[in-house]
Amino acid sequence: MKARTKARGIALQVLYEFDVTEHSPYASLEYRLEEDPIDANLVQFTTDIVSGVIPIIDLLDELIAVHAPEWPMDQLAIVDRNILRIALWEFAVEKCTPVKVAINEAIELSKTYGSDSTPRFVNGVLGSLANQLNEIEQKLKLL
Repeated sequence: MKARTKARGIALQVLYEFDVTEHSPYASLEYRLEEDPIDANLVQFTTDIVSGVIPIIDLLDELIAVHAPEWPMDQLAIVDRNILRIALWEFAVEKCTPVKVAINEAIELSKTYGSDSTPRFVNGVLGSLANQLNEIEQKLKLL
């Protein structure tokens, strides 16, 4: 697994735990990094994902829900929901990752952590979001 993919995987695990238990994400992150150390620059990347996604979960979910209307957010698998949040945050909010790279990375995460149908679902939703990137960026500017 590539180093940044591994960092995203750790962020995904932290966000999953936060979704399920509402444990402190930073305590969870610290624990995961003790269990599975990564390079210092990747620790920062992982921390940036966690600290970037959590405060705007509702906004990310709203944007995702528009592009996955047949799947209410509360009915999506927790893993799927968090993979989508991470990718959307990376390419639309933080703009730290090119769209195609963020989508490919999300698909890789979905192959590792999701169900058999997760990669297709994630690709479809993120493709729809990417096609509406200008509209999404305009919404984000208003906030």
